[in-house]
Amino acid sequence: MKKLNEALRTIGTVVVLLGLASASAAASRNLPDFTELVAEHRTAVVNISTTQKQTSGARPQLPKGFEIPDLPKDSPFNEFFRRFFGEGEIEEFDTQSLGSGFIISSDGYIISNNHVVKNADEVVVRLSDRREFKAKVIGTDDRSDIALLKIDAENLPTVRLGVGYDLKVGEWVLAIGSPFGFDYSVTAGIVSAKGRSLPRENYVPFIQTDVAINPGNSGGPLFNLDGEVVGVNSQIFSRTGGFMGLSFAIPIDVAMDVAEQLQEKGRVSRGWLGVLIQDVTRELAESFGMEKPGGALIAKVLPESPAESAGFQVGDVVLSFNEQAVNRSSDLPPIVGRTRVGTRVPVEVLRNGKAETLYVVTAELPEEQQVAEATRKEPETAEDNKLGLAVTDLTDEQRKKMEVKDHGVLVSEVGDGPARSAGIREGDVVLMLNGVKVESSAQFKRLASELPAGKAVSILVQRQGNPIFLALKTED
Repeated sequence: MKKLNEALRTIGTVVVLLGLASASAAASRNLPDFTELVAEHRTAVVNISTTQKQTSGARPQLPKGFEIPDLPKDSPFNEFFRRFFGEGEIEEFDTQSLGSGFIISSDGYIISNNHVVKNADEVVVRLSDRREFKAKVIGTDDRSDIALLKIDAENLPTVRLGVGYDLKVGEWVLAIGSPFGFDYSVTAGIVSAKGRSLPRENYVPFIQTDVAINPGNSGGPLFNLDGEVVGVNSQIFSRTGGFMGLSFAIPIDVAMDVAEQLQEKGRVSRGWLGVLIQDVTRELAESFGMEKPGGALIAKVLPESPAESAGFQVGDVVLSFNEQAVNRSSDLPPIVGRTRVGTRVPVEVLRNGKAETLYVVTAELPEEQQVAEATRKEPETAEDNKLGLAVTDLTDEQRKKMEVKDHGVLVSEVGDGPARSAGIREGDVVLMLNGVKVESSAQFKRLASELPAGKAVSILVQRQGNPIFLALKTED
């Protein structure tokens, strides 16, 4: 009987192990196989190397009043003075960098990153069959970090283009590139998020992935499982300089729009609305009568802008632009940027609790937008109110310096109370309170006294030249 029990236990163990092996095999069968994708499309991926000439810098100068001494011809110091203080040519040396790219047309057009070829004196493209070509930079766009190159070749293999906006979070993607110079390295992962807005990158809704991307991968393609390019690998988030699980790709739709404009006219034009925006917080949503936060809150309408001509107002919440939903403030810039200049489009806004449709004709985005810095001057007098806030009227000089035209009051003191809790600071200029323009300190005091108890209301302040909405909630 004992031997029978041991035999049964042995059989049970074998059955369990076979079950685990079967489950493992089934799980492995569900994982994607990238081999065919890589074999079919790697030939359209290229390695890009650039050379830039640098100088060793200006030679050191002898102290004032000193001259190179007249030494005998055979003196060993002659070479020293000639090399370090002479008038010979400054030495030049070459610096090199590596990147990736991919071929989009059989006659040699290639997409890469702007930062890969920026300031390069020579750009060399190496194909998978080891042929090398000097590339011409057709055009670059710093805002999207896209560059369009051209090599003199025919019948080249090309990639198939997909639609970056059709990607789903959790979908498998694959990158081919040259990290650290290791040509045609393949890495895979999933889409971590879509529509990411990065600092100083307002016009690209980035695709976030966990695909291993390192220096040298920049400009290379991001493929979906159908073998279509859905993005251009551009940058990573890292505290060490190497991959840490956060990489970002430019959607191929954005990249191709930029490439087409560069090919047609050598530059990129983008739609421009002319507003400063911010997110709608939970408290602000309550103050505007919204069921939940959403949209882009207009904090300032720039003068002589398309928004001003179309009748946009400070405090409007943009809910959709050209029939595309705006869920966050970061959604609006890329949508506007993709709109062709001169196009008349509908814009749905929330104003005073009601939805309205405005029509705006987009203009071209200026090269630079100048934002003047406000200067602070201590007020001579101040008036207290139940918000724990002291304000004073602005002088003509203060209005000129702060670029505040016909309304607004200066915050001179913030005590304990709702104002401090809302984040208002001394030196802020209060422009609106509860949707009403503030014309004077006396009017502000009256508006503050009429605020409903225990309810969140919006207050628009200007801080260091930038407008910002805050949510202010009075005590019960």
